[in-house]
Amino acid sequence: MAESDKMMAMVYHGPGNKAWESVPRPTIDKPTDAVVKLVKTTICGTDLHILKGDVPAVTDGRILGHEGVGVIEEVGGAVSNFKKGDRVLISCITSCGKCEYCKKQMYSHCEDGGWILGHLIDGTQAEYVRIPHADNSLYPIPEGADEEALVMLSDILPTGHEIGVQYGAVKPGDVVAIVGAGPVGMSALLTAQFYSPGELVMIDVDDARLEMAKKFGATKVINSSKVDPVEELMKMTKDGVDVAIEAVGIPQTFDICQSVVRPGGHVANVGVHGKSVDLQIQTLWIQNITLTTGLVNTNTTPMLLKTVQAEKLLPAQLITHHFEYDQFMEAYEVFANAAKEKALKVIITNNG
Repeated sequence: MAESDKMMAMVYHGPGNKAWESVPRPTIDKPTDAVVKLVKTTICGTDLHILKGDVPAVTDGRILGHEGVGVIEEVGGAVSNFKKGDRVLISCITSCGKCEYCKKQMYSHCEDGGWILGHLIDGTQAEYVRIPHADNSLYPIPEGADEEALVMLSDILPTGHEIGVQYGAVKPGDVVAIVGAGPVGMSALLTAQFYSPGELVMIDVDDARLEMAKKFGATKVINSSKVDPVEELMKMTKDGVDVAIEAVGIPQTFDICQSVVRPGGHVANVGVHGKSVDLQIQTLWIQNITLTTGLVNTNTTPMLLKTVQAEKLLPAQLITHHFEYDQFMEAYEVFANAAKEKALKVIITNNG
């Protein structure tokens, strides 16, 4: 294989093992494919879950990553919306646009797609990536857009907005508690403000992240390592919160949400759970609550793109660290030790 047919990529080699190594460059496989040269990518909490072994469908040799912006290198014969040289935002969800689920805008359950990048097929933490169903799974980048900010629209902003805020049915005047001030919790915080809630309370164990949450619009913050968050929330409300958004994915944070939701309220679970939780159905059955779960569909990405262009949403503030592609292993170290490094989102730029 000629050198030009190779590229560098972040490859998963089983739980706890990854390597930045040379692999074959992707090629067009089906006429609906595009090959994109990555310009900028990032690392997601889901990538860390994969490395822990929480996502067994990811097999040895898989290229990680499902977020990024890039330039079209090549398109298949059936791609009509894009051509070589176009700058594009890569959606973390691949959608055929034709199946039963896509017709319901449930792209996450597309029968020939869904969340497959960096999961069931090779992902974006590479110099090049093959994108199936390119016409439906890429978005054109507006002229002069801040491409780093747009990387946040691949996954975390639509996730926080759709699965946290929309499924949680946030409405004007609501008291909203967000448990977990990571990138997705912060995305829920930013997008909840579209709906004018009365209070936005952020709960986390990291004071640095809570300070950041205040800058992003949290009206109150609670450090759950120092005080009992359930007691605090019950003290500051009449009888609990209208919306509790779970953005961590562990039993303790789910417990906070189910303990503080008021009658008629919503618990919106966004976190990736690796083990079961104990649902207090004996208390909740009489409370008329709604409990939702979800994988992002990215059906609100075009709207979010417009709000970023109009500067109503400023996702660049989520970026705390910058790296180049030859520092990929270091970027993972920093992101995996987020509390110590004060990291929220990292941007990794391909200058090759």
